[in-house]
Amino acid sequence: MMLKIGVPSKGRLMEKTFEWFGSRGVTMRQTGAEREYSGAVDGVEGVELVMLSAGEIPRELAAGRIHLGVTGSDLVRDKLADWAVQVAELAPLGFGHADLIIAVPSCWIDVDTVDDLDAAAAAFRAVHGFRLRIATKYHRLVREFLTAQGVADYQLVDSQGATEGTVKNLTAEAIADITSSGETLRANHLKILSDSVILQSQAMLFASRSADWAEAREVLERLAGQVGLAMPEI
Repeated sequence: MMLKIGVPSKGRLMEKTFEWFGSRGVTMRQTGAEREYSGAVDGVEGVELVMLSAGEIPRELAAGRIHLGVTGSDLVRDKLADWAVQVAELAPLGFGHADLIIAVPSCWIDVDTVDDLDAAAAAFRAVHGFRLRIATKYHRLVREFLTAQGVADYQLVDSQGATEGTVKNLTAEAIADITSSGETLRANHLKILSDSVILQSQAMLFASRSADWAEAREVLERLAGQVGLAMPEI
């Protein structure tokens, strides 16, 4: 029985994941052509590398098709409604840090907090006859946050890329997105609401609670011992 671990298939998350495991004596590498998304693991017997997009990993963990997975905590929490029932957090990996925030046009000088946004949304609907639009791909997390804050006069607009540009393109009035430095927001003349940090995210190693652990648990014990992790309760 092989223990399957899903890791991001490209970019900085893949590189940093390889570095994190490599520094602990477990070497991960891509095999074949660059776009084949296949890989190998050396240092622990019985581990199979599964190359996936970061957004696919929560789904594969929940389905039990992989035992372990590295992805952003924001993606797990947004894509899995009862995420703690479906996966277990094994370790924060110390990279991929970003905050999920709400940002509005910099010219909205009287809108600096979520309460201000609530008032602005009500005024917007009264003037325009439709709800203020917030572009995001994190629908669950944003809706839960705004509901908890009592904001009602808004609608979420799906955005799977270039979310910062939706305000300039007049497809949204505000955005909710991940940011690390804030540079892209400033370049698009947006400002972060002072109390709108919805989630502080980073790359995490997760374990599936629904995967077949009958034989893979022994491999997990070896891997955990090699990289210095406590065995999870799964």
